[in-house]
Amino acid sequence: MTIKPLADRVVIKMVEADETTKSGIILAGSAKEKPQVAEVVAVGPGGNVDGKEIQMHVKVGDKVLISKYSGTEVKLDGQEYTIVRQSDILAIVE
Repeated sequence: MTIKPLADRVVIKMVEADETTKSGIILAGSAKEKPQVAEVVAVGPGGNVDGKEIQMHVKVGDKVLISKYSGTEVKLDGQEYTIVRQSDILAIVE
């Protein structure tokens, strides 16, 4: 099954956060922060949204930085995805 987002929506898959700090300390599950970097899995067509013409600036495969608690989490075929509006994406990570 595939997800095809509508309008200005983007489907992303979160990138796992590091389990160790830079100094080598292993973090417990509760000490890890929610990841903010994700990979774009699918992009909606854009178009006219709420009376405004929206052009999509991200593409499949981009690594993006998102707000910590934005979007709607969904589980499909055992994988967890988040659906966000393009405006919830803060930056493309290069």
